[in-house]
Parts: sequence; structure tokens; C-alpha cells
Amino acid sequence: MHSIVTVTGPDHTGIIAGVTTTLAAHDVNVVDSSQTIMDTWFTMILRVEIPDDSPGIAALEDVLAATGREQNVSIRVQAEELFSAVNDL
Repeated sequence: MHSIVTVTGPDHTGIIAGVTTTLAAHDVNVVDSSQTIMDTWFTMILRVEIPDDSPGIAALEDVLAATGREQNVSIRVQAEELFSAVNDL
């Protein structure tokens, strides 16, 4: 299942490492990515593939929320279809 992970917050060293380490620990593969830094604000969008036998998006979002707190960033996970529908308006 493909999903979209969005990460936003103040820029600092280690955000990408923290997020991708968490994803890899849960066998989530990054298939596409985009990031930018505007002044001191970090934004990253990842298209990820979640294994079929995983607990699902909600469980992944809970795990990433802990990473977000550690990194002082906001992390959201959405089904790709929902993300596309909301952002294609």
C-alpha cells in the first residue's frame, strides 16, 4: 500500500535520518521524496510503500509521532488516494 508521509518543522540536523530510520525499522520503503528548506522551516514529502502485513497507517503514524516529538517536527501519514484527492482540488 502506498502512503504519503509529510514532515514539517524547524530545520535542524538529523530530521531525515530520524524519520527514515524509523521507516526502515518498520520495513517501510521510500519510493519517492521531495524536501525543501524555506528560511529555517523544513518540509519533506515522502511517498512510501507500507508492507501488506503491516499494522497499517494509523500504527505507523503513532510510531512516527514519537519520532516527530524527538525531532521537534510534525509528521502525518495519509493514504496516497486521500492525499491526492485533497491536494488535486
